[in-house]
Amino acid sequence: MKTATLGRDAVMMLSHRFVRLIEDRSDALASGLLHKVQRSVRTEAFRKVPPDELKERVYEIYRHLGEWLLDKSEADIEQRYTQIGTRRAAQGVPLSQVIWAIILTKDNLWEFVLDESYPDRPVEIFGKQELLQLLDQFFDRAIHAAAVGYEWAAEAKVRTESKTRKAG
Repeated sequence: MKTATLGRDAVMMLSHRFVRLIEDRSDALASGLLHKVQRSVRTEAFRKVPPDELKERVYEIYRHLGEWLLDKSEADIEQRYTQIGTRRAAQGVPLSQVIWAIILTKDNLWEFVLDESYPDRPVEIFGKQELLQLLDQFFDRAIHAAAVGYEWAAEAKVRTESKTRKAG
């Protein structure tokens, strides 16, 4: 039993090491993601989003990844990403492209974690696997919340247009 606990502690320590590495390299990771979003045909409408705004949102998540994965509640994730979904709707970015940008954000981290690991060490494999599971869970929730925020913005726009038509 004690060996299992020590193994689990080693896995957690490696997960935290990966998170710290991501946080330390958050600016370069955010710049790389911005480049990917700007080049992707699946995110063409992001040209309407100021590059600094997009980079700052991603940097903020990457820079504080440990907090987002371990300390923030589901409500915190929902609040942040409903705001992002609402903002992107107002900027005229289609929902599919909002979702694809979030997927690219996750994939960017996956690539980094996979590049920074040594597959011949079992403890590192488990640490990496744990981190990737946490990332999946976080980004699944982020995608849902962004879609909800986007839908709220679309519904509000329809209500406003309806009121305008009735008044006119």
